[in-house]
This record gives sequence, C-alpha cells and structure tokens, in this order.
Amino acid sequence: MSVKRNMNFLFEKEKNEKRITKPDFKTSSGREFFAYYLYSKFEQILEYDKKSETPVFKSIHPDFIPGFMKRLINNPEKHVLIGISGESASGKTTICNTILKATERLNMPVEILSADNYFKDISDLIKEHGSFDKLLASGYDVDSPDNFDMEQLYEDLYLLSKGKDVKIPEYLVNGTGIVVPKAIFKQAKKIIVVEGMATMYGKVADLFDIKIYVDIDPNIQEKWFIYRAQTSRNQNEENARKQLAYVREASKKYILPKKNNADIIINGASSLDYFTQIIDYIYKITNNYSCKSTPAVV
Repeated sequence: MSVKRNMNFLFEKEKNEKRITKPDFKTSSGREFFAYYLYSKFEQILEYDKKSETPVFKSIHPDFIPGFMKRLINNPEKHVLIGISGESASGKTTICNTILKATERLNMPVEILSADNYFKDISDLIKEHGSFDKLLASGYDVDSPDNFDMEQLYEDLYLLSKGKDVKIPEYLVNGTGIVVPKAIFKQAKKIIVVEGMATMYGKVADLFDIKIYVDIDPNIQEKWFIYRAQTSRNQNEENARKQLAYVREASKKYILPKKNNADIIINGASSLDYFTQIIDYIYKITNNYSCKSTPAVV
C-alpha cells in the first residue's frame, strides 16, 4: 500500500465519521475527552504509517502517550514545547522548514527556533587561529554543551512556555563565529518547536513536552552533509569530510547517548510530502467539530 493511499484513506475515513461536539476545555472532563480522542486518532496514524513505503515513526517510548495525555488534562494552559534533536545532517532543519510551511498554510499556532543560535560567540578564537577549520583542527570541541549558552536557552524557552514573547540571539553561520544578541523575535505561540543538539542537554531537556529524535542512515547523512557544506557553507569536499569525521566523533559523545531519552524517534529520510500529509491530518482531527470554532490544536 502506498504512502498516498494510506493518508488519503484516513482523510476519507474522517469525512465519513460523525463530527464531534467541541469539548469544554475549561472542564477536566472536556479535556479528558479530547485527550482520549487524540489518542485514538494518533493510534490510527501509527497503524497506517507502518504500511507506508518509508514510515516516519521508528519508535515511541511506551510512557510518552500516557504522560502527554496527563499533561493535556492537568496543565492545559501551558504552551507545548517540542524539541527536535539528532545528528548533524539528519534532516532536523528540513523537517522544521516543512512544519513551518505546513502550519503557516493551515494557520496553526506554531513558532520555530533553532537552538544553534545559542552557540557562544567564538569570533575571537577564530581570529586567533585564522579560520573556523583551523580552530577545529586545534582540538576545539565546538559541540560540547559548554559551548552553548544553556542558561539563556533555558530562560528563553521557559518564558515561551509561559506565554511570553522573547528575542533570541543569532549565531552567524558564515565562519566568523559571531553571535548577535537579542536579534530574532520569537512569539509565544501555543506550540513552540525547537531544533538542535542543545535541546538534549542538561535541564533544558526537561522543559520539553515532546522530545523527538531524527534518525538517519549514515550514507544519507554523508551525502547531505557534504552537499550542504559545499552549497551553503563555502567548504570544499576535503574540509567537509574532515568536519564530518569530527561531527561523527562528537555525536558519539554528546548526541547518540541521548537517543534513548527521546519520546519519539522518526526517520529523517521519510518523504516530506508524506510528513506534510500527517500534519494536515493532525490539523483535521483537532478541528473536526460539529459547530464552527477556533482551531483547537493543543
């Protein structure tokens, strides 16, 4: 059964089902109904995902769904924080761009930010060594948690989770290592998606309601990494391969050990069109009411 047929079947099935009455989210019983309704629909998505050519979902932690349902019922006012992590060139940013396009089209309340903007300013170190590549060659461990401003990241995400807008730093990916403080405005929308390795570090990881790990085949990762280095980061293939070797060693220390802490592991090589269809379906099921209402995306 093809990917397209899978999702089309769910959409057709949704059309034929009786539309539910919008629950009263101010009451515990209303929130409980909505939580269990979402649970049943998510089970449908997982069942049909298994039949796709390249499934999105590789695994889901057994405690995740019950825990998230409990949060929906007991703490409905809190904004939902979703952390997306994984190795370099695993598809994290591409997936987030896909989420952004889909949610903007559907007018869903989603904000996206990159945790890589919380790298500490290393412009002086780069000047001292002559280039970013030479800094890496000196043994500088750029992916270490110590090289992120974790306190600022925690503070900004905490404020967003409480409904407060923030201005986050911007790390310039042009080889200069410069960080511009409070450069990017981020709105505290109902759903905040944060991508980057720093989402797994320290107490920041505990802020997320949903922790997603993007898994990728090493051969695909290598292809994507070198292509990105040559086309958008002004590196030749030799330097790209040297950096890839470094990145993979850093992953063994900082990223792969955290993989088992993820709530959901997804395949970074899955079809983006299929991923978009899943978002469309989630939007459909969270707004399938018998009366006109505002989007109820949690």
